[in-house]
Amino acid sequence: MMQPVKSLNHVGIAVRSLEDQKAFYEGSLGAEFEGVEDVPSQKVKVAFYRVNDVRLELLEPTDPESPIAKFIEKRGEGLHHLAFTVEDLPSRIAELKDEGLRMIDETPRPGAHHTQIAFLHPKSSCGVLTELCQPMKA
Repeated sequence: MMQPVKSLNHVGIAVRSLEDQKAFYEGSLGAEFEGVEDVPSQKVKVAFYRVNDVRLELLEPTDPESPIAKFIEKRGEGLHHLAFTVEDLPSRIAELKDEGLRMIDETPRPGAHHTQIAFLHPKSSCGVLTELCQPMKA
């Protein structure tokens, strides 16, 4: 039997500018700002906000050819993906592939916030881009 996901890790939101969103997330929502991280391999700058035990991950493209820039160009700003924490990411990828699900990432890769990540293709996850995250051991 496949291991269930452990928790919702974060909600990814594509934005044109992290700075332009600050007033809404911190001011209007009262979300707690946790910091910004550059992820050059993904060509994004990521801002983390926390609302109780839910983390929001705002993604600003740093290159017009980045996947986030292309997403915004095609769909506009907004919900980009849901991310779930899992144990043993390589095994989870293998299990999902064995079930016939389509993966964007066939092997884990480094993600933001000290994680290894892999994305499922939205066609295999009810139209929702789904990220699996495994925190790296300290």
